[in-house]
Amino acid sequence: MSELSSFGHDHDGERLNVVHGGDGGADLPTVVLLHGAGNGDARRLLPLLAEFVARGCRGVAFDFSGHGESTGALRELSLRRRFEQAVAVIDAQVPAGGPLILVGFSMSGQTVADLARHYGERVVALGLCAPAVYADEAWDVPFGTGNGRFSEIIRRPGGWHAASALDVLRAYEGRAVLAVPGTDTVIPPAVTEAVQDALSTRAQFTRLELSDAGHKLGLWLRDHAGDRRDFVDAVLTGLGGWTATNAWVAKQLPQDRPVRGTTLLRGGSSSQMRALALDDGTGLVLRTFVKPFFRRHAPGLLTREAAVLGLLAGRDGIPAPAPVAVDADGEHCDHPSLLMSQLAGRARVDDEDLAARLDLLAAQLVRIHGVVPDERPRRYQAWTSPERVRARPGALWERAVDVLRREPPEYEGCFLHRDFHPGNVLFTGAGEDLRISGVVDWVETSWGPADLDVAHCSTALALLHGPEHGLGFRDRYEAHGGRPLADGPDQLYWRLLDALHYAPDAAGLAGPWRELGRTDLTAEVLGDRLQAYVDGLMERYG
Repeated sequence: MSELSSFGHDHDGERLNVVHGGDGGADLPTVVLLHGAGNGDARRLLPLLAEFVARGCRGVAFDFSGHGESTGALRELSLRRRFEQAVAVIDAQVPAGGPLILVGFSMSGQTVADLARHYGERVVALGLCAPAVYADEAWDVPFGTGNGRFSEIIRRPGGWHAASALDVLRAYEGRAVLAVPGTDTVIPPAVTEAVQDALSTRAQFTRLELSDAGHKLGLWLRDHAGDRRDFVDAVLTGLGGWTATNAWVAKQLPQDRPVRGTTLLRGGSSSQMRALALDDGTGLVLRTFVKPFFRRHAPGLLTREAAVLGLLAGRDGIPAPAPVAVDADGEHCDHPSLLMSQLAGRARVDDEDLAARLDLLAAQLVRIHGVVPDERPRRYQAWTSPERVRARPGALWERAVDVLRREPPEYEGCFLHRDFHPGNVLFTGAGEDLRISGVVDWVETSWGPADLDVAHCSTALALLHGPEHGLGFRDRYEAHGGRPLADGPDQLYWRLLDALHYAPDAAGLAGPWRELGRTDLTAEVLGDRLQAYVDGLMERYG
């Protein structure tokens, strides 16, 4: 173990036990290790601290008050005091302005988010190990003895959903590693997934699976040198940014056309999208799959999208990006990536020019369904099933789920976008000059019933603008000469196959739409609109 030294640091009437290692200059990153709650302490993290120091980092770990060798009573500690104690230690031990690597275990997932908000661009990497995040109202409340107000707040089902810590993680753009144990009896899986989704939004993110470990990852990494090295490797890899991806992009461009600027685009959910500005004023878009699910399926998804973009290149009436290069396996990039041309316009999810936009959407979808490829894409995939629906309780939802308990209706297949909705369509102009300038996100392109594309766009319109707009989109599609659609129970099947995928509250759509300005679309609003839409479908087609 590299040489570490310990000392006391006085703060707010407590003496905090601090362990320090590394003698590098102020430009070297300092890793700050933050233990969890209960009987957690810095001692169990010392092998991890030594590993970081051996790799050339400065390192700090300490006991929060009431833990380990620090003074104080645990019952008097709070999330706020944890944050303030960490700031006091960091400001005393880390060179002013020096880069920070923040690593937190369990409860300290919240503390890491608090520190990331406080230190901003100084934070070059995050390591979150079985992390927790909490409702904001818990921040000032003393922990007490386990049956007081703090415990009551953090035990409320779903109380963490609106935690501002998740907003901090969504905004973070540096290196981020989420270490996940195979068995965690403390942190609900939904919290882990929410943290993962937040980090996948902008960060250079990696999920590290420790399949044999339990919740106490501090102890696990102490006792398992191989996993400890893997964790440190993951955190320190790519501190300089998207090094491999940037090098790959540069190779795809003429030597005299360097990238002059990069802008992270908003409104995506499956991948990170970046606009690359070249020095001649032209632009490209880089799609990067960061989330583990999409990374696993990236070879098929990105290869298919590149092929579809090639098929559509230059086709009248379907403004799709042109493919430039693809690294579907992530062999050359930090993550699987697709480089394509940039289209003018922006996604519109507001209510202005709504009727005109709906007609343009319907006409655009008719043109997409008219594509006849030389080789059919894969058959459509259903995104839900009766067993997977997470609906609200009640007779309406039970009847809706029962509609799916049958074989799919027969259909005449056609070319499907499969993810056609306002968030994947770009508009320019306004009023009489309103036009569709682009249709993007072709990774799910399939062969199947036109009803599915109509159903998917209808669900999105019902959630964005109200149930009546979702219920009426079919009429607009047919008015523009769309393909024949099913009626009665068969139409109800296709509509609910899409709508029930988003039950109970369309949480997967809410985040991207809020990024595009629709902050009014709370879980409650979306849940109520989805219910009204399903009710309308049952009345019309049931």
